[in-house]
Amino acid sequence: MKTKTFDLTLTIKDGMTTFPVPWHPKVEISTQGRIGIEKREVKKIIFGTHTGTHVDAPKHFIKKGKTIDKIDLDLLTGEALVIDLSYKKKFSEVSVSELKKFIKKKHKRIVLNYNWSKNIDSINYYEQHPYLSKESARFLIKMGCKLLAMDTPMPDNPKDGYGCEIDSPIHKILLGNNCLLVEYLNNTNLIRKKNKVELVVAPLKIENADGAPARVFAISK
Repeated sequence: MKTKTFDLTLTIKDGMTTFPVPWHPKVEISTQGRIGIEKREVKKIIFGTHTGTHVDAPKHFIKKGKTIDKIDLDLLTGEALVIDLSYKKKFSEVSVSELKKFIKKKHKRIVLNYNWSKNIDSINYYEQHPYLSKESARFLIKMGCKLLAMDTPMPDNPKDGYGCEIDSPIHKILLGNNCLLVEYLNNTNLIRKKNKVELVVAPLKIENADGAPARVFAISK
């Protein structure tokens, strides 16, 4: 049977939307080599390790966690369970009981589709996205999840981010159990009815980095 490949990656563009904090680099792309002058084109690109579709390595929040260049490559490719949560309203919590409707056995890779990437150019993308409860995060670990991918900027309650009294507890639960996070997916609504796909996640190999932009795609019949 013929297969189809779905690109789940945001395109990195000059000035694109990034996490709205002063310490996250803005994306800058400029032309350094020009075909008409240097006889070849070369781009200079400035971006942070969490730009666009990217992978969080444990080092992002865990002091002695693995860096992106040391993660297990076998986790990055293989069968993934697709969970369609596109019915979730903005700023709503995903409960364990909701996850149990989809997860009946252990799964190493899971993709959460909230159909949220459509909001990427709005501040609402960061401030109103659905999120996991602590109990849901622990349930995912219990069910063997080692790579959790999503089309939101983070798995946490937007009110539990940087500078908050409780800073990113879901990140810490998942990364603390060596579960990689793939954030800012795009076009996940295209695979919401697939149940399972072959997922390919290819982050840049950056020495001692806490994360890296990645090309992500899903292959399905």
